[in-house]
Amino acid sequence: MKTVNPDPAPTPLTSEAEAAIKALADRQSRASGLLMRAINFAGKRVEDTLKRLPQGARSQIDGAARMALRQSYELAARSRTGILADRVKTDNMHKAMATISGALGGFGGLPTALAELPVATTVIFRAVQGVAMQYGEDPLSEQTRLECLAVFGAGGPGEEDDGVDTSFIGARLGLTGPALHGLIARVAPRFAAVLSQKLASQAVPIIGAAAGAGTNYAFAGYYVEMAHVHFGLRQLAREHGDDAVLNAFHAHLAVAHPPVNRA
Repeated sequence: MKTVNPDPAPTPLTSEAEAAIKALADRQSRASGLLMRAINFAGKRVEDTLKRLPQGARSQIDGAARMALRQSYELAARSRTGILADRVKTDNMHKAMATISGALGGFGGLPTALAELPVATTVIFRAVQGVAMQYGEDPLSEQTRLECLAVFGAGGPGEEDDGVDTSFIGARLGLTGPALHGLIARVAPRFAAVLSQKLASQAVPIIGAAAGAGTNYAFAGYYVEMAHVHFGLRQLAREHGDDAVLNAFHAHLAVAHPPVNRA
């Protein structure tokens, strides 16, 4: 006889699951902390530097975002084997690496900041892979790497940003080349919006070194937090079902930040 419903039915939400979902909603809300707001303020103060650039230079940000995401997708996985895998494991170590990278990238202003983007993105991508592993996912599998890529679609911590894009939770992301390109095309614009703040703060040579270190530290922390939300929700959804988990998550978010734009 053919099995009609081979997967086990989702179990109803327990009080423990509800508490875990609320904690993830609170975690997303806290991700826009004082440090991130300060960096956004600093970035806005020098945003005019970017606005005065010719159109071709401004369009580099979108191209740089796409390239950084593509490169990090490949390089972060490779770095999880060998010497680096044994020495760089914790969130704090990844934040330290991102901070050093940002300082070096900001030292020469916008040109070096653009050149540094793939390095910073790879470090953050690697940190996100580490979070995925904490929630029972294989950081080297293609499916998990695509989920890590989706975390970069969380955008920035602005007042109008919804944080994690829950349309990716529980989704079966294809493993083909076209699917990867499509995911990057969807994620890159939101990531580029974040990068514009980072580049604005790094646009002034030498002074940009301090700004680059601060922004990279903050961005690494932000995306790590978003990764905990993303993969925490996925873990809960595997047991309790997508609809129940996401409905509860959005309900908790709505209490703190109404209205919420459902993804």
